[in-house]
Amino acid sequence: MLIRLLRERLGAYRGWVAAVVVLQLLSVLAMLYLPSLNARIIDEGIAVGDTGTILRLGATMLAVSLVQIVGSVGAAWYGARTAMAFGRDLRADLFARVGTFSTRELQHFGAPSLITRGTNDVTQVQMLVLMACLIAASSPIMMVGGVVMALREDAGLGWILAVVVPALFVAVGFVISRMVPSFRLMQGRIDEVNRVLREQITGIRVVRAFVREPYEAERFGRANDDLTEVAVRAGRWLATMFPLVMLIVNVASVAVIWFGGHRVDDGQMGVGALTAFLSYLMQILMSIMMATFMLMQVPRSAVCADRIVEVLDTDTSVVVATEPVAPDPARRGELDLDAVTFAYPGADEPVLAEVSLRARPGQTVAVIGSTGAGKTTLVNLVPRLFDATSGTVRVAGVDVRDLDPALLWEQIGLVPQRGYLFSGTVRSNLRHGRADATDEEIWTALDVAQARDFVAALPEGLDAPVAQGGTNFSGGQRQRLAIARAVVRRPGIYLFDDSFSALDLATDARLRAALAPVTTEATVVVVAQRVSTIRDADEILVLEDGRVVGRGTHDDLLAGCGTYQEIVASQLSAEEVGAR
Repeated sequence: MLIRLLRERLGAYRGWVAAVVVLQLLSVLAMLYLPSLNARIIDEGIAVGDTGTILRLGATMLAVSLVQIVGSVGAAWYGARTAMAFGRDLRADLFARVGTFSTRELQHFGAPSLITRGTNDVTQVQMLVLMACLIAASSPIMMVGGVVMALREDAGLGWILAVVVPALFVAVGFVISRMVPSFRLMQGRIDEVNRVLREQITGIRVVRAFVREPYEAERFGRANDDLTEVAVRAGRWLATMFPLVMLIVNVASVAVIWFGGHRVDDGQMGVGALTAFLSYLMQILMSIMMATFMLMQVPRSAVCADRIVEVLDTDTSVVVATEPVAPDPARRGELDLDAVTFAYPGADEPVLAEVSLRARPGQTVAVIGSTGAGKTTLVNLVPRLFDATSGTVRVAGVDVRDLDPALLWEQIGLVPQRGYLFSGTVRSNLRHGRADATDEEIWTALDVAQARDFVAALPEGLDAPVAQGGTNFSGGQRQRLAIARAVVRRPGIYLFDDSFSALDLATDARLRAALAPVTTEATVVVVAQRVSTIRDADEILVLEDGRVVGRGTHDDLLAGCGTYQEIVASQLSAEEVGAR
C-alpha cells in the first residue's frame, strides 16, 4: 500500500523529485571527489614555493565544496516542498473522501480513527517522503560511488567492504523486521487513546455529574499505558539500532587502519590512499546509517499508508447516479416513500419495514413512536444519509438515487436531534443554511425560531462567538439556532428530527405558530416525542419496531390506534402527576 500510495501521489511532483535527484547527485559526486583529490595531494606532494599549484588546488576544492553546498541546499528545498505539498493534497483528499461517506461508513471507521488517519497517519507518511527526498536519492549514489572510489584507491582492502556492508544490511534489516508489528499495533492504540480522550472531553459534564472522574482517569490510564507499552517495545528495538550500526562502523574503521597500515608499511599503498580509503569507507557506512533513518520510518509509514488507503478505497454506500437528473420545479416539496425498508448489513431484523408516506407542500406529517422505533432512520433516508435497502424515496417526483446530491440537498432543510453548531459566529452558523442570506433574513429566521431575544441580548449580536458544538449556548438555544438555520434556507421540505425536545411547552407552541406561515409552500416532516407538538399535524405516523402501526389525524389515532393511545395516556398521566 505504501508503494502504491507514493507512486500514485508523487506523480504530480515529478519535476520537483527530478530536481532533488539531480541536485543530490551533484552533491554526492562533489563529496566523492574531495577524498581522492586530498589523497593525490598527500601522496604526490607540492613543491616548496609552488604557489600556483596551491592556488589552483585550493580553488578547485572551494568550487567542489560550493557545488556540494548548493546541491545539498537545493535538494533540501525541493524535497521539503515536495513533502509538504504531498501531505497537503493527501489530507485534502482524505477530507473530501470522508465528506462523501454515509452514516454507515462513518460508523464503521469511527470519528477518532478518521481524525488520527487524517492527521497523525498523514504526517508519518509525509515525513517518509521528506526523508526519502533527502536520503533515498543520495544514499545509494554515495554507497555505490564510495565502493567504486575505494576500490580505485586500493583493491587489496576490498574484502573489508565485502564483509562490512552486508553485515550492516543484515543487522538493520533484522531490527526493522522486529519493529514492524509494534508500529502496526501502535496506530491502533493511538486510535484508542483518541477515542477515550474525545469521549471524556465531550461528556465532561456527565462525568462530573455522576462523580466518575476516578473511573474515567483509570480508563484513560489503561489506554495510555497500553500505548506506552507498545511504544517502549518499539523504542527498545530502535535503541539497539544505533549502537549496532556504530559498532560495525568502528570495527570496520579499525580493520582498515590495521590492515591498511601493514600495506603502507610494505609499500603497497600510500598514506594518502589509506586516508582516502578510510574516508570512502566512512561515507559508505554513513550513507547506510542515513538510509537507516529512513528505514526506521518505513514500517510505521507502511502501517499508516495502509490505514490511509483503506479510507481512500472505501466507496460510499450512497452511490451518485452516473447521469443524475434534476428535480421537477413544478413538484417542489413533494415527498413520497413507497414500501421503504432499511436494514444494517448483517442485522437479523430491519430497522424499518414497508414504510410508506405521502406528503405535499402545505402539509405537516408527524412521526411518533417509542425509542428505537426507527423515526430518525426514516428522516435520514430523505437526504440520503442512508439508502433504503428496498423501496423508493422520491423527492419532487424523482427517486433520490437518481437526483444530483447537490440539488437534492437544496430541497431539504434538516434539523437533527442534536442542534450542532460550528465554531464561528451566530451569523456564520445561520449562513450555513444559505451563504448569501442578508442580515434582515437572518433576523426574520431568528424571529420564527423564537431566538431573537437571546441573540439580541448578546453584546455582539449576530457577531457573537459560537464555540465548537455551540457549547456556550444552552440546549434549547442550540435547537432554536439550528431551526433558524433551516428557516434561512427556505427549502421545499423541512425535516425536524425531535428538534423541539429541549423547548418548554410555551416556546414550543409559539415557535410552531410562527413556523406555520413560513412553511405554507413547503412540506414539513416532524419527528417528536411529545404529543402536544404533533397533535395538529395533517397526518401522524405511529411507528413500532420499524413498522407503521397507525396512521391518521390525532383524533383518528385516539379512536383506533392502541399504541398511540398508550403514548398519549402516558404523557397525560405525567402532566396530571406534575399538576398535583
